[in-house]
Amino acid sequence: MKKQILIFLLIVTFPGILFADSEKDIRTFVQKVYDAWNTLNSQNADPFYAKDADVVFFDAAPFQYKGWQEYKEGAQKYFLDLLATGKLVPNDDLKIKTKGDVAWITLTFNLSGDLKDGKKMNMDLRQTSILEKRKGKWFIVHEHISAPLPM
Repeated sequence: MKKQILIFLLIVTFPGILFADSEKDIRTFVQKVYDAWNTLNSQNADPFYAKDADVVFFDAAPFQYKGWQEYKEGAQKYFLDLLATGKLVPNDDLKIKTKGDVAWITLTFNLSGDLKDGKKMNMDLRQTSILEKRKGKWFIVHEHISAPLPM
């Protein structure tokens, strides 16, 4: 009983301890997602995305994807298959907010590489994602990738 009271007091007094672990897990998760996309095979990102039929993803093109299957196929066709080489590098500006089993993240990243037609690509993009923890694992349930308008 004393042990349970001590744990309760630690949680109430130092809630940052729990959030620090959650933030560390999310940082690791985000890096794994980027590592998967950097293989240039959308199939490798499959374990990180929710498979619900009603989830929506926004990428730089086209307008939107309904469901992970559509997103995975579209990203492969409109992006990954055009690259001979490519690299997504997250910047050091990842922000994480959590509330229970839901988290939202924001960050910017750089996309660079060589297109199969010989042209070079280098662009900075923005990402906002909503994550949900299901059975102890994080999944992306919404993602929004965008590019700033040229000024």
